[in-house]
Amino acid sequence: MSGSLNVLVVIAVIAVIAVVAVRQLKPRRLTAQGKSWWLIPAVLTFLAVREPGLIDSAHPTGSTVLLAVGVALGLLTGAAWAWTTRIWTDADGEVWSAGRAVTAVAWVVGAGLRFALYGVAVSAGVHLGTQATLLTVAATLLARTGAMVWRAQSLRPTYRVAAGG
Repeated sequence: MSGSLNVLVVIAVIAVIAVVAVRQLKPRRLTAQGKSWWLIPAVLTFLAVREPGLIDSAHPTGSTVLLAVGVALGLLTGAAWAWTTRIWTDADGEVWSAGRAVTAVAWVVGAGLRFALYGVAVSAGVHLGTQATLLTVAATLLARTGAMVWRAQSLRPTYRVAAGG
């Protein structure tokens, strides 16, 4: 990716994460996401791997290890984000969710750990660019959304009531 496109992608990803994080702290009804809950993480993953440069050619082992650790941190952050979110059903059976203070703490700690990881990469001279960030964000959203969908499905009844019956 070009330098200006990298900057725009990073700004867009940060803006999306900020909006999602703020929205997660407010009670909101979970809509049925069906089979498309993985779509945004898939698009981010595609954007991350579509061009060469995900792995620093000057430091292939170090960048691979740091990328794997970053993805693992993303998965853990997403899981913590989902599992610290309160989920409940209302009287009509609709599923609602709202983040709590511990949800915000989990998100901030996860982001701080990823920034520390990038600090380690910089101090080791390993380049982790926009593509690594996109892949890490994809892992975070995949874990978070997958866990939220799973938790929401476990709250909904599995039976169907016939109309008019």
